[in-house]
Amino acid sequence: MNIQTAIFDLGGVLIDWNPEYVFLNEFDGDREKMNWFFDNICTSEWNEQQDAGTPYQQATEERVQLFPEHEKHIRMFYGRWEEMLGEAIHGTVEILKTLRDSKQIRLIALTNWSHETFPIALERFDFLGWFEGIVVSGEEKMIKPQAEIYKLTLERYQIDPNSAVFIDDRESNVIGAIASGMKGIHFQSPNQLSNELIKMNVSCLKK
Repeated sequence: MNIQTAIFDLGGVLIDWNPEYVFLNEFDGDREKMNWFFDNICTSEWNEQQDAGTPYQQATEERVQLFPEHEKHIRMFYGRWEEMLGEAIHGTVEILKTLRDSKQIRLIALTNWSHETFPIALERFDFLGWFEGIVVSGEEKMIKPQAEIYKLTLERYQIDPNSAVFIDDRESNVIGAIASGMKGIHFQSPNQLSNELIKMNVSCLKK
C-alpha cells in the first residue's frame, strides 16, 4: 500500500535540542563532569517523566531534595531550558515542506515533550503549523514507545497504520511504531530520510 500519512517525531528530527548548549559551559568545558551530571542527577529517565506529564516544578523540587548539593544545576535544567532549544534541522524541514506542498501525504507529529515547554517550540518554529495535528506526550500523560500513544494517534486522526510511516531518531520508538502496524524509519540524517521515503515510493521526493 502507498504511504498516505507521515508521522514525524520532532526533537532530533526537525528540531535540535541539546542540554549541552547550557551545561558544557557551566562545567567549564569538562565533558566528563557534565556527562556524570546527566547520568546521575538530571538523567534522561528523569526528563522523560516530565515528557510524560509530571510538572517540571514538582520534578525540580523532588530532585533538589534528593541532591541538594547540586541544586544550582538542577534548577538550571528547566530554568534555562529555552537556551537548550537549538535551530530547526533545515534538511528535514525541506522534506516536510515538499511533502506538504505535494498535497499527497497527510502530516502528523508525535512527540515526547513536556506540555509546559512545548508552547515555546510552537512559538519559535512556524513549520509546526504545517501539521494536521500534533500529539504531545505531556498532554496525553503517555509516552513513546508505549503502545497506547501510537494507538491514540492512529485513532484520533483515523490513520490506517498499513499506509503510515513513522519517523523518529530513537530506535526504540520506531520499534514501538512498527509493533503498532506502521512502517518505521530510524532517522539519522535528512539525506537518509529522503532516500528511505523514496524507497517507499513517496514520489514527490524523487528528483
